[in-house]
Amino acid sequence: MYAIAQRETIDASRKLNHLNKQRSEDARKLDEIKNREAAAKEFAREERTKREALRREAKYVKERAEREGIYRKEAETKALQDAKEKGKHENALEGPLQQYQHFQWEDIVSATSSFSEDLKLGMGAHGTVYKCSLHHTTVAVKVLHSRDDHKKTQFLQELEILSKIHHPHLLLLLGACPDMNCLVYEYMENGSLEDRLYCRGNTPAIPWYERFRIAWEIASALVFLHSSKPKPIIHRDLKPANILLDRNLVSKIGDVGLSTVFNSDPLMSTAFKNSGPVGTLCYIDPEYQRSGLISPKSDVYAFGMVILQLLTAKPAVALTHVVETAIDNCSLDKVLDIEAGHWPVEETYELARLGLHCAEMQRKDRPDLKDHVLPLLLTLKKVADEARSLASKVPAPIPNHFICPILQDVMNDPCVAADGYTYDRWAIEKWLQENDNSPITKLPLTDKNLIPNFSLLSAIVEWNSRKN
Repeated sequence: MYAIAQRETIDASRKLNHLNKQRSEDARKLDEIKNREAAAKEFAREERTKREALRREAKYVKERAEREGIYRKEAETKALQDAKEKGKHENALEGPLQQYQHFQWEDIVSATSSFSEDLKLGMGAHGTVYKCSLHHTTVAVKVLHSRDDHKKTQFLQELEILSKIHHPHLLLLLGACPDMNCLVYEYMENGSLEDRLYCRGNTPAIPWYERFRIAWEIASALVFLHSSKPKPIIHRDLKPANILLDRNLVSKIGDVGLSTVFNSDPLMSTAFKNSGPVGTLCYIDPEYQRSGLISPKSDVYAFGMVILQLLTAKPAVALTHVVETAIDNCSLDKVLDIEAGHWPVEETYELARLGLHCAEMQRKDRPDLKDHVLPLLLTLKKVADEARSLASKVPAPIPNHFICPILQDVMNDPCVAADGYTYDRWAIEKWLQENDNSPITKLPLTDKNLIPNFSLLSAIVEWNSRKN
């Protein structure tokens, strides 16, 4: 019995060891299952994190695409608005591309009293200018000297271009009589800048702040000419005698067409050969004199001389040396035109240096009109505008010729009708829809064509800017 009990004890111990081993194995397997479960949970968590990150990224990309779409749409809308606004400004500056008005030679002869000496305004290299009234409008008529075939062809080509060039500071061509080589321009009440600088006819001196403004106006007109497409237009004879002033001292460059080169060589982008120097000696680009190569920088040289004359009211001969010496000796006030008033010291020195810079002997040393000269002159013009506003404390009354006869208010778009009177475009067009006669004379109109009065528009814009 003892042996049996002992064997049973041994068997029970063996079974117990087996069960313990089996339990350990099961515990190990359970730990493995738990580890795999934990790994699976971690993997699932990482996958959820990745999926959430992808979802956020997709949402960000979608929102960014939507924002870019909105920005692009806004940019396109703004570009379209800017294009429309630019078109409005270009139309205001250039006007409609229309043919010039044809005047009958008999009417011109009659208006000038057979070209009476009493109506002669002056004589230049290209022709004689007379003051007269055509179609109830005061105009300046230029009769050209030469009538040979070559000059005739050139005249017609230039006339075609002149009829399409409009800028507030370029003399407006109203029409022509092509058969007799005759041009009809707007009349400028204050004559040439040269006459006003020298106070001819006992006229008052131009204040310094007006001279600052005139310099900016001339530069803006030159930039307009030099930016002309498809080829730049170069004046070649810029000088105070060819810069005219209206009743408000607004300046306009004259003799643009007949002193302009149109046949530039397409292979030479910055300069081209001309048959011979054209212009007035003291204002001719020295490099143009030597080589015959003309470029926009040739006008810059002449403009520099004009600036120095605006400051000094002295003849152009040796003027650069006089001004340069005065600046070196800090005595610029000794050569300034004292009749112009109390010049601001710092700004005047700045303008004088600019004039000398433009009048450098070598073309490469002269500044660029658009990028350098015009921004500087705009800054000086603002100083001049402030001085002008202080000088005129009492607001000026509305000039009568600014008022539309129909609306009895200042015109926004002045146009000359067939009766010779100027009206606001909107008012006269509405009148012509219902009437065939003149609102003023009550006589029948020969036609219903309207000619933009750019000189009056420029004066109104200038008056409004001063008023504001």
